[in-house]
Amino acid sequence: RLALAAGSGLLFHAGFAPRSWWWVVPFAFAGLGLVLHRRGGWGAAGYGLVFGVAFNLAHLVWIQDFLGEEFGPAPWLALTAVLSVFVALACALFPVVSRLPGAPVWQALVFLLQEAVLLRWPFNGFPWGRVGFSQAEGAYLSLASLGGAPLLGFAVLVTGFGLAQLVVRVREGGLRPSRRWVAPALAVVLPVVAGLATWPTIPTAPESGTRTVAVVQGNAPDVGIGLLGRREEIRANHFAESAKLLEDIRSGAVPRPDLVVWPETATDVRGGDPLLDALAEEFDVPMLVGSLHRPDGSDLTANATLVWEPGQGITGQYTKRELVPFAEYVPVRDIARWFTPFVDDTRDMRWGEEAAALDVAGTRIGPVICYEVAYDYVARENVLAGAELLVTPTNNAWFGPGEMSHQQLAMSRVRAVEHGRAVVVAATSGISAIVAPDGEVMRSTSLYTATSMVADVPLRQQTTLSDRLGAWTEYALVGAALAAVVAGFVLRSHSMRTTMRADATEGEQHGGGHTAHG
Repeated sequence: RLALAAGSGLLFHAGFAPRSWWWVVPFAFAGLGLVLHRRGGWGAAGYGLVFGVAFNLAHLVWIQDFLGEEFGPAPWLALTAVLSVFVALACALFPVVSRLPGAPVWQALVFLLQEAVLLRWPFNGFPWGRVGFSQAEGAYLSLASLGGAPLLGFAVLVTGFGLAQLVVRVREGGLRPSRRWVAPALAVVLPVVAGLATWPTIPTAPESGTRTVAVVQGNAPDVGIGLLGRREEIRANHFAESAKLLEDIRSGAVPRPDLVVWPETATDVRGGDPLLDALAEEFDVPMLVGSLHRPDGSDLTANATLVWEPGQGITGQYTKRELVPFAEYVPVRDIARWFTPFVDDTRDMRWGEEAAALDVAGTRIGPVICYEVAYDYVARENVLAGAELLVTPTNNAWFGPGEMSHQQLAMSRVRAVEHGRAVVVAATSGISAIVAPDGEVMRSTSLYTATSMVADVPLRQQTTLSDRLGAWTEYALVGAALAAVVAGFVLRSHSMRTTMRADATEGEQHGGGHTAHG
């Protein structure tokens, strides 16, 4: 069982980008379901911990790429341990809900319960390895348009745990078809059918025309945490690549864009910036500039996306609302000093407070900066504010050529389908991409290259059912999970009382019979 638990955790990781193995994820949870079958609470928690450790160690190895040998593996291992405890706690509840009718549904909900907690706590959560983010393509992805990442993950989990229950019932009753196969078979099949049936409803056509967008990927050195001292180099790289793009535009090698996008923190901006003023004038179109921005008179820096208009400078701004703990702000500094090198040299950044649909060249654009793409509410609130296009500026140069950038791009693909919007991903060192509203990657760049790309993107205004339902989908799933746990405890308590009464009655009968015989 230990080997199956660990192997299932690794198989779960294998379902994520850069691999296109979305279909292995239900099998990973089928393996977990088989491991937990007829286990008690402590045993289920232990096997869940093994599953979680195997998954998170593999899934988050890029943290070690970031920190390098000098700082050691402590942050990677600590985060793995914390996240795995959440999985263990969810699995500890499996024996409680597994006796309820339709057990795969309740098991799926209980597993999602820990994802809901990790969206929010501790330190605003760390929702990176969510089940839904493994489904950036394939049969299930369309369900994101109905209920976002929570519903998408739920469908995959129901299939997996349904498959586990089907295997158990076949193993117990033999290969002759039985009515006991029906419920788990439906759990396996219905989510897949629902996903396939929803695909024809996924829109891709422009509703308010198209815009030609240029993305500048200036590149950065692959030095991990060493990037802390390379701010000027990154800025210079983006000016240099922008100059090449200007040459291509003037020569007719690429079409003239309506908008130019720079990645997250591509430059520092203190008040104004004459060089950016001049560059915007040369492009003669607005720019979206990812920056560390400190306005005149302020002592706080913001991770911001700035609208830079030719001849006007900064005319709009979106400030990142989900800061990265222990990097962009440092909670519990005395404890954090053991796990992160940023504590003594980092001042907390300014938190953003408002959603945005920035008016850029007559287009309403919703920025979702880097880490924010993992949070459901950020893109949704920007779309509900009127965004016709989503832009994800990001700086993944810290994390090496491993899987982190691929994992984040997969999240943007899920968000595209969830909101029915094209997504422009602008990354400092890659992967930059143009994602269609159906999640297809139309254009993309390689990691650690200096390049640019120009593409037409569709603008859309219609909201999806997922947008209209908002967080209520997740609330409903969480509420159902909690109700199932309560029902499971009630059923267990009732069963225990019934067993105790039966044992007492049997004891009295045996005692009475013995007396009469004597």
